[in-house]
Amino acid sequence: MTFDEMRQKMATGQGFIAALDQSGGSTPNALRGYGVEDSEWSGDEEMFAKIHEMRCRIVESPSFTGEKVVGAILFDRTMEGCNQDGMPIPERLRGKGIVPFLKVDKGMHDTADGVQLMKDIPELDAQCARAKELGIFGTKMRSVIHEADEKGIGDNIRQQMDFGLQILDQGLVPILEPEVSLKSESREQAEALVLTKLLDQLDRVPDGREVMLKLTIPAQPDTYKPLTEHPKVLRVVALSGGYSRDEACAELAKNSGMIASFSRALLEELRQDMDEQRFDAALETAIDEIYAASVG
Repeated sequence: MTFDEMRQKMATGQGFIAALDQSGGSTPNALRGYGVEDSEWSGDEEMFAKIHEMRCRIVESPSFTGEKVVGAILFDRTMEGCNQDGMPIPERLRGKGIVPFLKVDKGMHDTADGVQLMKDIPELDAQCARAKELGIFGTKMRSVIHEADEKGIGDNIRQQMDFGLQILDQGLVPILEPEVSLKSESREQAEALVLTKLLDQLDRVPDGREVMLKLTIPAQPDTYKPLTEHPKVLRVVALSGGYSRDEACAELAKNSGMIASFSRALLEELRQDMDEQRFDAALETAIDEIYAASVG
C-alpha cells in the first residue's frame, strides 16, 4: 500500500487497530498473560525475543488480515524485526492490508497536576525518518490523565499536539493518546475537559492536515462525537484501558464513530502453549468480537 492508500484505509476502513506495542515496562505483564513465566527469560534481549515471537505468531495468523484489522501499532524493536521468512514486519503487515504505526513515546514523568506528561523524545525526528524508510504510516504516543485538573489536562493535551505537529512535519500521521484513567474519581469531568482542550488544540493543525486520536472509552457515550466529525481528525480510536474484552466491546459499541485500538482485550485469551488451531481460533474470536463493536 502507498501512503495515500493507507490514509484511505484509515479514513474509511471497517475494522479496528491492533495495539502490539508493549514496551519494556509492560512487556513482562504481557508475557505472563501469554503464559510465559519470568523464569523463561533473562534480561531485556531474551524478554523482547519472547514478545517478538508472540507478535509474529499473531501477525501470521490467518485471521489477522486487513479484512477486519485495519491497522497495527508496533514497538520499535518489532518495526525493525522480521517474521520467520525474513520479511520486515511493516512490509508483512502492508501485504496483508494492515496499516502499520510506530509507538514513539519514551515513558512518562511522575504525576503532577493530576496528569502524567510524556518524557522528552530527543530522537523523534530520527525515529520518524526511519519509520518512513520502512513504510510506516503514523505514530502513537501515550500520556495519562488521573484527575480533572484543568491546568494539568491543558498541559497534557498541549504536549501531545506539540509532538504531533513535529511528527506531521516529518510526513507521518500522529495518534495522540491522552488516556483518562478508568480509576479516576473525576473521570466524567476529566473527559469533558479533554474534549474542550482537544478542540482548542486542533486549531493548531494546518488546513489540509490530519491527526488521529486514541482515547479512553468515555463514561458518557458519544462524549467525543465532535472529534469523530472534525475535519482535522482522520480517525478516533478507543483504548481498552483495563476493561475485559467483553466490557470494552460493550462500552465501545455505545459510541458512534469510534473504533477499537485494543491490546490486553485483544490478547487476553491467547496462550503460548496453544497449538496453532486453538491459537488461531481464539484470536479469530477476539478479532470478530472487537470488529463487531467497532463497526456496529
